[in-house]
Amino acid sequence: MNTEQYLKPEVIQQIKRLDLRAQFIVKGFLQGMHASPFHGFSVEFSEHRKYTPGDDPKDIDWLAYAKTDRYYVKKFEAETNITGYLAMDLSASMAYTYREELTKFDYAICLAAALTYLMVHQNDPVGLVTFGKEITRSLKPRSKRQQIGNILSLLAKLKPEGETDIAHSLTQLAAMLRHASLVMVFSDLLTDTEPVIAALRRLRHGGHDVILFHVLDAAEVGFPFRGLVEFQEPETGEKLQIDADGFRSDYQEEIAAFRETYRRECFQSGIDYVPLDTSMPFDRALTEYLATRRQRG
Repeated sequence: MNTEQYLKPEVIQQIKRLDLRAQFIVKGFLQGMHASPFHGFSVEFSEHRKYTPGDDPKDIDWLAYAKTDRYYVKKFEAETNITGYLAMDLSASMAYTYREELTKFDYAICLAAALTYLMVHQNDPVGLVTFGKEITRSLKPRSKRQQIGNILSLLAKLKPEGETDIAHSLTQLAAMLRHASLVMVFSDLLTDTEPVIAALRRLRHGGHDVILFHVLDAAEVGFPFRGLVEFQEPETGEKLQIDADGFRSDYQEEIAAFRETYRRECFQSGIDYVPLDTSMPFDRALTEYLATRRQRG
């Protein structure tokens, strides 16, 4: 899959229809952020009001005066530029796909592409870290348009392989961050739950806004298997043969509990938890989530 396919025109159009460029990134994304000062403020002209004594004469709109013969000043409102980091799980399990369509990794790249587009077009810098047992690669945050291509080009060259240590990698990331940032984590979370939740909490308590995109294959959620099936653990190679029909009910209970644990723990820590599977059109999954956050704001 080439990089252009990760950011389809129809996805961009959906995002634009929601007016996400201005309304969501600046206001919606930042709802719930800590009140700590963020670096890199810009101002945007919002409206006029009548000049009153004490106003800075530099703010007088002389064009408005020429038209109305009255003094008006431009009213400005501050916009906060936030630095975003995409944190991408590169473990072997992310390469899994049951129907040989989008792998979990491909699906995560689609989401990352759309989010990169949104942030760059709002002039918010966004960077990338990839991780397995530790952080393996990183791109410094930038807000230039070529950053979209930089991020997608790197991701398109990578192959998910090997084991993962999400908790250790997120702890490394937290140590890298110098200012309060928006951290977007993409992972199937197929590892011990407690250390990951502890690492996510440390990120949040460090003043960062955290969004956890939990990406599973549709088969990992729905369990469509029948009869005697052999499964192989992608990171260790260990094999297990089971009766899928007899195992289905217990499995579905376990996967529901797995997701619910993350949902509950993230909610309690002020982290956004977004459960996804590869059967969901990634553009719809993203835009529905963004709209939900915007309404909450």
